[in-house]
Amino acid sequence: KNLKMSLSLLRRAILAQSVGASLPLDVLSVRSAIAAASGGVRETRNEQMGSFAAGASLTQRVPASTAASAGIPPSKTYRTGTLAVKVGMTQEFDHHGQRIPLSILWLDDVQVTQIKPYSATSSSLQLGIGSKRRKQIPATLAGHFDAAGVPYKRKTKEFRVTNDAILPVGHTITAAHFVPGQYVDVSGTSIGKGFQGVMKRWGFAGQPASHGNSLAHRKGGSTGQCQDPGKVFKGKKMAGRMGGTRATTMGCLVWRVDVDRGLVYVKGQVPGHKGNFVEVRDSQKTGGAVNDGVTLPVPTGELVSGVFVAGKPAQNPFDVTR
Repeated sequence: KNLKMSLSLLRRAILAQSVGASLPLDVLSVRSAIAAASGGVRETRNEQMGSFAAGASLTQRVPASTAASAGIPPSKTYRTGTLAVKVGMTQEFDHHGQRIPLSILWLDDVQVTQIKPYSATSSSLQLGIGSKRRKQIPATLAGHFDAAGVPYKRKTKEFRVTNDAILPVGHTITAAHFVPGQYVDVSGTSIGKGFQGVMKRWGFAGQPASHGNSLAHRKGGSTGQCQDPGKVFKGKKMAGRMGGTRATTMGCLVWRVDVDRGLVYVKGQVPGHKGNFVEVRDSQKTGGAVNDGVTLPVPTGELVSGVFVAGKPAQNPFDVTR
């Protein structure tokens, strides 16, 4: 009922303004009223499509070029992520003697292949990685790369950025895009494990190994209830296919950056097999894994040469007196 009343007031305001009445139409306040009337559960069409300039109609989106010329600043700078190839894992020891597991990510000739305006303050950058021969890709994709003037790529992916972090088409993103000591989120397809039981898939304890148990040591046990409700609820943890889905490891510390070889060493494990593509973004997680105190290059790092390592941790992990 409140939502209908808000929409009615909105129509009356638009009609009054169209006939020349001196009734101010504040789109942002109307959107706030609609969101409050609907309980704030569902976003309006404008909020789903992105930020809009004040005074624009509810169905008209302000182009990015118009917003930039109007001087609309983004609330926060979001740099582009990048594609990388998971090379494998290795290890290093810090000055305390603690073993640090590291995943190696390779930025194999990552280039910007397309720029797509999205809203008044943001755009999407399409990045491509790797290389292919002409006969290995369809003609439509070949035409796309030819129009951009970049080599044929193995994989493409779009990343949302603010307008102050846009890179030109053909720009190469190197390992210098990341800074040792910052945190990143790495996304990819996890390793498929096939059809697995409840003990491996969900960590069930299993049933007793003795005392009358026969051939049910690794079974899941009861899955339903009585006649009421008389069914198995959706989402019940049971045996099934495990892995092979999209997964994200958040808050990975960038330990080492090798610009010459295009390698980024991150602390811990990342999803996927060796040789799989992963997506690497600046960590947006609040709490311990944030990039506060680390200056990130905007829109990307300069073409420098060398190997850069994160600073030494001051806390000794083997100090039992702390």
